[in-house]
Amino acid sequence: MSRIYTIKNKLVESRLFLNRIISAFILILLLTSGLIVRLIYLQIVGHEHYATLAKDNSIKIEPLVPTRGIIYDRHGKVLADNTQSFSLELIPEQISDLDDTLLRLQKLLNISDEKIDQYQKQRKRQKRFVSTPLLISMTDEELAKFAVVRPYFPGVDIQARLVRHYPYAELASHVVGYVGRINEAEMKSLPIAEYRGSTHVGKIGIENTYETELHGKTGYAEIETNVQARAINTVNSVPPVPGENLYLTLDIDLQKTAYDALDGFNGAVVAIDIKTGGVLVFASRPGFDPNPFVIGIANDAYQALQSSENQPLYNRALRGLYPPGSTIKPFIALAGLEYNAISAEHKLFCPGYYQLPNVSHHYRDWKKGGHGSVNMTEAITQSCDVYFYSLASMLGIDRMHDFLQHFGFGEKTGIDLSGEKPGLMPSREWKRSQRNQSWYPGETLITGIGQGYLQVTPIQLAKATATLANKGKVVMPFLVKNTVSPELTESDVENPPSDITLKPENINSIISAMVNVIHDPHGTAKGISKDINYQIAGKTGTAQVFNIKQDAKYNENDIDFKLRDHALFISFAPADDPKIAVAVIVENGGHGGSVAAPIAGQVIKQFLGGQQ
Repeated sequence: MSRIYTIKNKLVESRLFLNRIISAFILILLLTSGLIVRLIYLQIVGHEHYATLAKDNSIKIEPLVPTRGIIYDRHGKVLADNTQSFSLELIPEQISDLDDTLLRLQKLLNISDEKIDQYQKQRKRQKRFVSTPLLISMTDEELAKFAVVRPYFPGVDIQARLVRHYPYAELASHVVGYVGRINEAEMKSLPIAEYRGSTHVGKIGIENTYETELHGKTGYAEIETNVQARAINTVNSVPPVPGENLYLTLDIDLQKTAYDALDGFNGAVVAIDIKTGGVLVFASRPGFDPNPFVIGIANDAYQALQSSENQPLYNRALRGLYPPGSTIKPFIALAGLEYNAISAEHKLFCPGYYQLPNVSHHYRDWKKGGHGSVNMTEAITQSCDVYFYSLASMLGIDRMHDFLQHFGFGEKTGIDLSGEKPGLMPSREWKRSQRNQSWYPGETLITGIGQGYLQVTPIQLAKATATLANKGKVVMPFLVKNTVSPELTESDVENPPSDITLKPENINSIISAMVNVIHDPHGTAKGISKDINYQIAGKTGTAQVFNIKQDAKYNENDIDFKLRDHALFISFAPADDPKIAVAVIVENGGHGGSVAAPIAGQVIKQFLGGQQ
C-alpha cells in the first residue's frame, strides 16, 4: 500500500495567518474605539442627564402639607380650628395576614364594613410600607380598648394627626362650611403642586370660598432613599407656609340668638352692619353638624340628611327663594313717590278688595272689612293690600321692575359665598322669554304686594333693607373682615358701593311709616317695641304658599303645616341713625308680626343693648 504525502505551502500559510492577525487587530481597535466613544459620551455629553436619573433613584420629593388657617368670628371666637386627633393606622408590609388583622380589629372596635372598604381602597393606592389610617378621631373608649391588646397587633399603631374641628357644629354650618376628602373631580381642578400630600379641601361656605387663603402653600423635603424606596435621610427641605387665619364679621353669640329663636320652624335670619356691610348673622335652620364630614360621614347618616323633609343641608339664607309678601311694600311706596305716581298724603279707599276695570275678579285685602280711607303712612303701618294694588296699577310693572332692581332685587348680592341665587324680579321681557306669554294687569297687582313671580333670598332682602335704611347708599354684604397670616399682616376687604339717588323727603316718609309699624298702636309689629329706648323701623309680611280660590276662606288650623303661609319681617335700628338691618323668614310661620318680628327684635336688642 503506498502513502500519499501533501507538500505544505509555507508561504500561503504565513499569508493566511497574517491576514487573521490583522483582522483581529482591526476588530479589537474598532471595539476599543466604540468603548472610548461611549465613555466620553457618558462622562461628558450625557453626564447631566444620567446624574439626574441617578439622583432620582436615590432622592424622593416628599410634600410638606401646611397647617390650615383658623376661622374666627368678629370677637375672636374660634369657628373652625385644627385639633389633635388620634388615628388607628396600619403598615401592610409589617402584617403577615392583613385580612385576619382587619377582621379582629373590626370585632374589637366595632368598625363598619364601609370603613373597612374605604381603607382597602386607600391602602391600594400607596406603598406597602406606608402607614394608612383605618380609623380617624378615635374615641377614648376605642383608644383604651386597643391599648390593652396592642402587642397582639404588629404593624398596627396609634398616630397623632391634626383634624379640622367645628366647635359650634350646626350653629354656623351653612356660613363656615366644612372640609372633606378631595375627590377625583376636585383633584383634576386643584393645582397639583400645591395639593400634593393634601387630603382635604373646602366643600362649602367660607371653607370653600377662601380655600386658597386657608390652605397655605405646600413645602417639600428631599428624602434620600434606598433601592426599596425607604427613607434613609433628609437631604434638604423647604417648610410649608401655613394658611391664613380669617376673621369674619359674624357675631356667633348673635347668631345663636337668631338660630335659637327659630326653634320649632325652618327659616333664615340675616343681619347686616349698615355702616360697613359686614354680615352679623347668617342663620339657616335647620343646620347640620359638619364634623362627621371631615372624617368621612357614614353613608346612612348622609342619606338621612339628604332625604329629610326639613332639608338641613339647604342653605336657606343664601339660596332659599321666597315671595317677599308685604315686606316689599315700603319699596313700592318709595317708587310711587320717586315717580310722582302718588303723594304721601293722598288717600285711597279700601273696602276689603280691589277690582280692575271691567274685571269681576276680586283681589282681596288681608282684612276682610277693609281699612277704609288710608294714606301711604297708614297703608304701610296697617299693611293695606288694596292701597298697594292700586299703587302697583299706577306704576305699572316696567317702572316697578326698574326701581326695585336698584335695591338689588333679582340680582345676586355678591356676598363672599359660592352658590348664591339671584332671586327673580319679573318683567314683561322675562315672561315673554321664559314662558312665551304676555304680561297681564293682574300680575302687576300681586307683584305690588310681594306675591306672584317675585322671589327673594333672605340675604337679598337684608341687603335691600340695609340700603333703604342707608337712604339709598347701597350696602354690599360680606363675611370676611380681614385675613391675618402668621406674619400678622392684614388686608381689609372693601367693596365700595354705588348710590341710589333718592329725594330726602321721600325716603324720610317711608322710614317714618316703618317706625309706625312697630311704635304705633295700629302697627302690625307693635309687640316688639317694649323695653327699648330707641325706635325700630320695620315691615311685616305674610307670603302665601299656595293660591286660595276666589271665595275660599284661609284657616291655618284646617290645612297641613307645610301649606301654611310664610312669616316675614324686615327691620333696622335705631331708626334715626341705623346701625343694624335684619331680615327674617319663617317658613310656614303664619304671621310676620307675631312670629317673625319677635325674632328680629331679639337680635336688634342684643346688638344695641341699652343704646339710645
